[in-house]
This record gives sequence, C-alpha cells and structure tokens, in this order.
Amino acid sequence: MANDPRHDAVEVIGTKRDRGELTDDQIDWVVDAYTRGEVADEQMSALAMAILLNGMTRREIGRWTAAMIASGERLDFSSLSRPTADKHSTGGVGDKITLPLAPLVASCGVAVPQLSGRGLGHTGGTLDKLESIPGWRATLTNGDLLAQLESVGAVVCAAGDGLAPADKKLYALRDVTGTVPAIPLIASSIMSKKIAEGTGALVLDVKVGTGAFMQTADDARELATTMVALGQDAGVHTVALLTDMSTPLGLSAGNAVEVRESVEVLAGGGPADVVELTLALAREMLAGAGRSDLDPAEKLADGSAMDVWRKMIAAQGGDPDAPLPSARETHVVTAPATGTLTRLDALAVGVAAWRLGAGRARKEDIVQAGAGVVWHARPGDTVREGEPLFTLHTDDADRFARAVEALENGYDVGDASSYDPVPLVIDRVS
Repeated sequence: MANDPRHDAVEVIGTKRDRGELTDDQIDWVVDAYTRGEVADEQMSALAMAILLNGMTRREIGRWTAAMIASGERLDFSSLSRPTADKHSTGGVGDKITLPLAPLVASCGVAVPQLSGRGLGHTGGTLDKLESIPGWRATLTNGDLLAQLESVGAVVCAAGDGLAPADKKLYALRDVTGTVPAIPLIASSIMSKKIAEGTGALVLDVKVGTGAFMQTADDARELATTMVALGQDAGVHTVALLTDMSTPLGLSAGNAVEVRESVEVLAGGGPADVVELTLALAREMLAGAGRSDLDPAEKLADGSAMDVWRKMIAAQGGDPDAPLPSARETHVVTAPATGTLTRLDALAVGVAAWRLGAGRARKEDIVQAGAGVVWHARPGDTVREGEPLFTLHTDDADRFARAVEALENGYDVGDASSYDPVPLVIDRVS
C-alpha cells in the first residue's frame, strides 16, 4: 500500500476539506502512510483540521479506527482463567478512579488490563500518580502483563509501543495543532487502543463540564454514542456513563495526594463521590464480564480490594508501605467569608495543580510527585471565614502566586439556597 498511485495526501485532504466522504481505500492509505512517515505532519495536520470542521460518518470513523488498530499489534487475553473488563475515562481533575477501581474489580474475579496514560495540560494522568509510589514502574512487557493478570488480576501500565502506533503519532500532532476536540479523532484514538488491547468488556467514563474536554452534555453524549458503537461493532461489550466534571472529584488533585485518597477509599473510607463513582463503574464492568451477581461494595468493606491493590503495586516494583512523597512547600488559602461553598470549578483547580508542578505543558516535562491542591470542603459544605479552604503543595514556592491566581474565580461562597447540586452520574449510553 506504500506508494499506492491511486492516492496522494493532497487529494485526501481536499475530499474532507470539501465536505466529501473518504473512501475505505483513502482512509487505509492515509493512516498507513502517515504511520510510516510518507505523509508529512503538516499534511496530517490539515486533514485533522478538516475532520474537526466537517466531521465524519459512522462508517468513516469505524474504518479510521480499524486502520489505526491495523497499524500495530493486538493483545490476546483468551488464555486467562477469568474474563476481562476495562474502563477508560476521557480525563478530568482529581480523577483517581482507576486506582481503587482496578483492584476492586479484580477482587471480584474479573481481570482488569488497565493501559493508562500520562497527564497533559490540566487533566491528570494515572501513570504519573502511580509513579509517586517509590519503586513502582509503568512499563511491562506483554508477557509480564499476562502473567500479572493471571496471578494478581489487575495491571495498570503504559500501553506498549506496538499498540496502535498510528494513534501515538496522531495524538501528539493533535495536541499542538488545536485539533484535540474533534469527536471522530477522540473516539477513534480511545477505541483503537482499547479494541487492540483485547478486553472483553469496556466501560467508558465520559466526563462533562468545565474540567472536561466535552463541556456540554450534548457533545459528551455524541462522543459516548460514537465510542459505544465502535466498541459494539468490534465485538466488545461497551457501555458509557456520562459523569459530571464541573466540580473536581474527591478532595485532591495532583499525584501523591491522589494516591493517598485512593488508599483511603480502598480502606473503606474516602470522599463519598469517589466511592460512588468507583462502585458505579465497578458494577458496569462486572455486568459486562457476566458477574453482575457480585456486589463490589462488599469487597471494599472486607479488605479484599486493598489486598489486590498491595499485590498489584508490589508486582510492578512498588512498595505499598513506603511513605508517599510530600512537597517541600505548602500554602493555605482561607475562606473569604462564612457560608456555603456553592461552586468549585474543576478547570480552575486543574490549572492550579498544573501550575504547582503536578502536570506538564509538554510531553517531555517532568512532574513533581508531591505537587497538587487539596481542598477542605466540597460544594454544599459550610465554610467559615479565615479557615483553610485550599492547601497548595509544591517544591517551588515561586509557583504559589500563579496557582492562587488560577483559583481566584474558581469558587463561590454564598447562601445555602443558591447551591444547586448536580448528579454525579448524568446518563448511561449502551
């Protein structure tokens, strides 16, 4: 297919620019040629922008996803003694759900191959959080991955280079060309990796609100519907939950601070919203894997999920008993008045955590394990003037001013009657 005389990049770009539908041949050719370096970055940038502006049909998105899967290897979990289920979140602030969820579902007898990513911009990355645990490593061979799924039941690791390499290349390009929000490209990026990963059931957590890629429920529903269709068409039992990301999850955003909170959930405590979402996603994963007879809440209560967590961390070189890193400097922001916290904006908190060093502006940036934001009240809680509202953590005190600036318009304290709670789970798409 390399030097296919029937196609060239300018012709493919022109088709989409003029709102035409790409043929299967055109899609197969352009994805393959771009992966091998025959289509230049500037040409793929132009095509990505044309897709962002003019969209794709369900057939085009399905073919694009298949071409991305075909660019690399596929994993096979059929040798495992238990069914597999996975979860993917579209990314948010304080979204540490994978950490308690993977061991919880594994404690119910379903294997969880959780191939995760790193944070970029204001949304945190699961691998960055786990790397704050001393000794823990993100990279496993396919053999290690299978062995750990069989012995422990849960793995959280980086996707290998062999899985949908077209996506890796295109993802980096979208990030610097303003084409991240294109729904066909988001859907095919996520689903090409998840289908190639070979899981039997998949639950999508599609975030909606200020701290999410999808700001409106309509956009989130379109993305969820697109991804569920791609999964079902590929034979993967796929459902999606639309969940609120106008308020950050839990009481912390960062790396080590979120691991600490996740361990509290596994110990039977933790913030109510984190527990609620962990259990909602666990129930969907178990149902998809044919184990809806089990109640995951019991496994949180009896310590089984914590046992799997400890084994999972240790299997990847981490010390589950080691103290987590703490930032060298802290700064407290106090409540400006007494009243009810009526709003806490996820984007503001995410930007503050990022400015403190918890995230990265470019892929090659180093993150600080101890950096982040801890908040001492959630919307609906009473706060008192002069008492701590946020504690900011960083190794570099020069970062505080810009983090405080990010939070300035990110919350409201007012009358309890002006607080209007939003449900955490907004909708279910299947």
